[in-house]
Amino acid sequence: MIDSTARFQLSDDLLRRFGAALRGIQLYAPTHPIVLRNLEGLAEALRSLHQHDQTVVIGILGEELIVGDLPMTKASASMSELIRRFGALGIERVTISRSVTLEELKTFAGKFGQLEKTLSGDALKEAAAQLDSANIRVGRVTVEETEPQATDASTIRKMYSEAVSVANMLWESARSDSGPDASAAQSMIDGLAQAVVQNRSALMALTALKEYDNYTFTHMVNVSILTMAQARGLGVDGPMLREFGLAALMHDIGKVKTPAEILNKPDKLTDEEFTIMKQHVVDGAEILKGTPDIPPLAPVVAFEHHLRLDGTGYPHGISRPTLNLATMLCGIADVYDAMRSQRKYQQAFPSERILAVLQRNDGKQFDQNLIRRFVQLLGIYPVGNLVKLDSGEIAIVLQVHAPDPYRPKVRVLFATDGERLDLPRDINLWEVDADTRGDRAASVTAPLNPADYGVDPLAFI
Repeated sequence: MIDSTARFQLSDDLLRRFGAALRGIQLYAPTHPIVLRNLEGLAEALRSLHQHDQTVVIGILGEELIVGDLPMTKASASMSELIRRFGALGIERVTISRSVTLEELKTFAGKFGQLEKTLSGDALKEAAAQLDSANIRVGRVTVEETEPQATDASTIRKMYSEAVSVANMLWESARSDSGPDASAAQSMIDGLAQAVVQNRSALMALTALKEYDNYTFTHMVNVSILTMAQARGLGVDGPMLREFGLAALMHDIGKVKTPAEILNKPDKLTDEEFTIMKQHVVDGAEILKGTPDIPPLAPVVAFEHHLRLDGTGYPHGISRPTLNLATMLCGIADVYDAMRSQRKYQQAFPSERILAVLQRNDGKQFDQNLIRRFVQLLGIYPVGNLVKLDSGEIAIVLQVHAPDPYRPKVRVLFATDGERLDLPRDINLWEVDADTRGDRAASVTAPLNPADYGVDPLAFI
């Protein structure tokens, strides 16, 4: 298995050669020796990565390039140029399979250069599909905004409940010398990953319905679901999606070695106690590294999930040129789920406050492109939230509207006087003109506790 440093070097070489190949085709004829030499160098760089992966995926996330699950530094001028040129064609992802030929690379580069020379604006972006071939695929990374699928609430509740039970079992087995059962974990993640693909909204809504008594285990499952949901929104699929989910599930497993009186303390930890608590990232990585059949991504995420982009966080003194994409997604999910959970020593915070924390310090702690996509995915008021509207009515959120997260699609359940409606009605709040709406609702003002109103959110998803 290739280590992260070697993978970073191979990925960096790939991006430089990709940039050189496209730059050459822009300056010279397709048959010019410099063009051919650059393309051969690109093919060689791909072969090096294809020795370890069936496909190589280059993603563009804001001003960052990502190869596979590894964000690359953006200091290089050649990488900035590559981002700009991909962006001009509306390309956010390039997938190259192991069977790619030098001729396909030549054709790709030739078409790329021709499109740049002959088209511009929207016409250029719409023409990017012409670059596709049998082993090269280009596309956008989009946050899906679809109508929720019909869901059997009892089925999805059962799946979630079983996942929490498996998390409990993994925790207990990790406390013994045998370590967590990788087979049981993988089987559970396979089911959750499939549910994330098929009906992400319903599963994510369920993550908000938790009890303190099961916090440790529901937190494990919720972080896994939220991490996979983010990854899926970025185009991650198949085995890699499941690896992200498994790594996120196990991110806190090192806490099995944290003394119970510290782990369950209802008050704020002292500095000495917090020092002991922080050891869980090292303990988790060691447990997972020593567990057979655990993917290598899992100990990486366990070790890194409290590190931040600005160098803060812990383990103290650890420096990374960049953080793994799975680490960053898990870190966002971890903070979000912890802050929205009501525990003996902490009141739950509304999504609006949590997202403000994630956006703090001008984006120095969390990647703001990922935070922006997280907001688009989840909404300020996530699917399944019971909310109060600016009209005074009470409604359930049915669908997030990415362009304006304060104005989702809702189903009004209670009138302004608090009476339950016999015939609930649906409103796309983003379609309501705030200036001419009259008494009609136009936005959400606050989240509410569905238990106070006898509402089961899953019944509406």
